[in-house]
Amino acid sequence: MTVDLISPSWPAAKNVRAYSTTRLGGVSCAPYNGLNLGLHVGDERSTVVKNRQLLADKMQLNRQPVWLQQTHSNRVVELEGVNSEQDQVADILQADGCYTNKPKAVCTVMTADCLPLLLSNTQGSWVAAVHAGWRGLLAGIIQRSIESYPGKSSDVIAWMGPAISANNFEVGPEVRDQFMAVNQANSRAFSASLKRAKYLCDIYELARVVMAPYGVTSYGGDYCTFEDLSLFYSYRRDGQTGRMASLIWMDNSLC
Repeated sequence: MTVDLISPSWPAAKNVRAYSTTRLGGVSCAPYNGLNLGLHVGDERSTVVKNRQLLADKMQLNRQPVWLQQTHSNRVVELEGVNSEQDQVADILQADGCYTNKPKAVCTVMTADCLPLLLSNTQGSWVAAVHAGWRGLLAGIIQRSIESYPGKSSDVIAWMGPAISANNFEVGPEVRDQFMAVNQANSRAFSASLKRAKYLCDIYELARVVMAPYGVTSYGGDYCTFEDLSLFYSYRRDGQTGRMASLIWMDNSLC
């Protein structure tokens, strides 16, 4: 069973490994067709566990990544070491971001329109994964993730993985108002919808606005989960659907 992975195009250190999955491969049946990695979306548990194992095999991992229980919060947790066997069948940590300086601890987030953000310092000694939907962005999930890095934030680089594009992400004026109250620079992430009294929201731009004051250089941001049915799951497009994963870890054997 072929598992399709997207590799970031960014100047990460040689020992940093990072990927985003697509829906291609896997053993899930309709409506999750493919490599659904979410236990919480109604798919058969045994099927999701099989998909997770296929992914671990593809990435040549001895153990499963740590799978978070995501709640659109600003909670960020530290992964202390190599993931335990129990992580294979449970989403045990309630958080929307995780980071580590421990080799082989795999930071992972799941998405199906929200922004998966992968972070690394340029030295390759610290990595993080962030689940950044609009609620998490508003709550400060990216800020808290960057601030978990103990060094200079300008040493951090970011890759923005597959998310919904501005052309397909319509929100109400109350969402724009909340972002404007936080930072007037967020105005450039919103444009009036021609269909009705709503706004088109650029989630990639919202992330760039957050990262700019920290001196974090970002890459990616050129996918649309909503538009590409063959490649990505999209909650806004399909409702009941699967989840992709974005993962990052340090493999010091590559140094």
